[in-house]
Amino acid sequence: MSFNRVHLWAILGSVLLIRLISLGAYPLMDTTEARYGEMARIMTETGNWLTPQFDYGVPFWGKPPLFTWMSAGGIEAFGINEFAVRFPHWLAGIVIIVLMASFARKLEFSGLLTSVVLATCGIFAISAGAVMTDMALTLGLALAMVGFYRCWQGTRLWGYVAFVGLAIGLLAKGPLVIVLMGLAVVPWLIIQHGVVGGIKALWQRFPLVSGSCLMLLIALPWYVMAEQATPGFIDYFIVGEHFKRFLVSGWEGDLYGSAHDEPRGMIWLFWLYSAAPWSIVLPVLLWKKRKLVSSERFKQTGILSFLLCWMLSPMVLFTLSGNILPAYVLPGVPALAVLIAVLLSDIDYDPKWFKVTAGIIPVLLVIAVIVTNLGVGNKKSDKIIFDKADPSLPTFYVGKRPFSGQFYSHGKALKLSENVEPLTMPRFQLIGKKKQVAELVEKQALSCVVEYTAKSKRTLYRCSPAS
Repeated sequence: MSFNRVHLWAILGSVLLIRLISLGAYPLMDTTEARYGEMARIMTETGNWLTPQFDYGVPFWGKPPLFTWMSAGGIEAFGINEFAVRFPHWLAGIVIIVLMASFARKLEFSGLLTSVVLATCGIFAISAGAVMTDMALTLGLALAMVGFYRCWQGTRLWGYVAFVGLAIGLLAKGPLVIVLMGLAVVPWLIIQHGVVGGIKALWQRFPLVSGSCLMLLIALPWYVMAEQATPGFIDYFIVGEHFKRFLVSGWEGDLYGSAHDEPRGMIWLFWLYSAAPWSIVLPVLLWKKRKLVSSERFKQTGILSFLLCWMLSPMVLFTLSGNILPAYVLPGVPALAVLIAVLLSDIDYDPKWFKVTAGIIPVLLVIAVIVTNLGVGNKKSDKIIFDKADPSLPTFYVGKRPFSGQFYSHGKALKLSENVEPLTMPRFQLIGKKKQVAELVEKQALSCVVEYTAKSKRTLYRCSPAS
C-alpha cells in the first residue's frame, strides 16, 4: 500500500471514528433533534410503531416513520441516550459511503477517494449522526440512482435495487424521493438518447412495472395502515407537506412548527457552504479538467452528466421554494463525491491541496465537538437542567416546554396549564424564564429557591406552597 493510500485511509478512519465518538458527547438540540429523539422515545415507551407521536396521543403527520424507527431501534439496543438515537443515522451514513465506494470502483474510479470526499463533506459529516430525516432519504435516493445507472448499463437486477431505494425514500420522507430521482433521470436520458430515445430506453432497460409493484409492496402498506389509524394523514402529508410547504411562503398549515421563508434561490447558497469544502473544489476541477470532461470516454458512458444531474436535482427542485433548510442539499452529495473521484482519475498521486483540504476536516470535527461540549449545545437543550433536577419531584414548565425537556425527563416534565392545582403539592420543581416564574410565584404565593440557570435562559426552581 502506497503512502498516499495510507494517508487517505487515515483521513477516512479518523473522520468516521471522531464522528462515532462524538455521538454521545453533546445534548440533543432543540428543536429538530430533540423533537425526533422524543418521538422515538415515545414510540418505544408506548409500543406504537405504526404512527409516530408528536406527544402522547398526538399523531405526527409531518414525515413517514423510518427515521423514528431507526432511532427507536437505537433506544431498544442502547437505552435512552444521545448515542442511541444518533447511532442508526451514523450507520446509514456508513452504508452510503460503502455503496458509493463500490459504485465508483465498478466504474473503475477510486472508491477510497470517493469515501474520503463524502465523509469529509460538511453537511454529510454533520448529518451522519444527527437525528433527522435526511440521511435515510439520502440512502434511499443513493440506492435508487446507483441501481438505475447500473441497470441502464445492462444489469437488470439493479433495477429492482433502485425500486427498493425508492421504497426506502417513501418511508423516509415520502414522494419527494421520486421527484428528486425524476429531476435527475429524465434530463439525463434526454441528454443521452433524446426525448423519444430516452422514453424507449427507459421502457426497455428498466423494470418499470414489476419494479413499481415491488416498491409499492414495501412502502404502501404503512401508508394505508397509517391513514386507517389516524384519518386525515394522507391529506395533510401529501397535499400540505409536498405542495403547500414549498409553494406557499410562511405556510400557516404546519401543525408542528413554523414554516421558513428564505429568499428564492437560497438553496444554491446553502449548497455552496453546506457541501464545503468540495462545493468550492468542484468548479475549479471542472475548469482544470475540461479536456477530460469532453473526452469521448465520458460521453459514451454519460457518467459525468449523470452525476451532475443527480447532484443538482435537490437545488433545481428547491430553487423556487422559500421553505427550505441547508440539509435539503444532502441527497445530491453522494454524486458530488463520485464526481470528485472521476475528475481526479488521471492523477496517480495525492496532490498537496487535496491532503490539506481533506485532512483539515478531522481537526474541524474535533474543534466542533469540544466547542459543543463547552456549552454551545446547552444553549439549545435543557439536558443540563435535568442533570441538576431532583427526579423524584414533580416538574412543571412555566410557558413553553421544549422537546429536550420532554426527552431528558422521559416525558415526566409537564407544561403547567391554567389549572394550577399541582402547585398545592408539598414540594415540586418549576422550569421557565425568570420573569414568567416570578409572576407565577407572586400570584400563587409560592416559596421557591433557584437551583440552576441554564444557558438556554431557563431556570430550575425548587418550590413549595408558602406556609
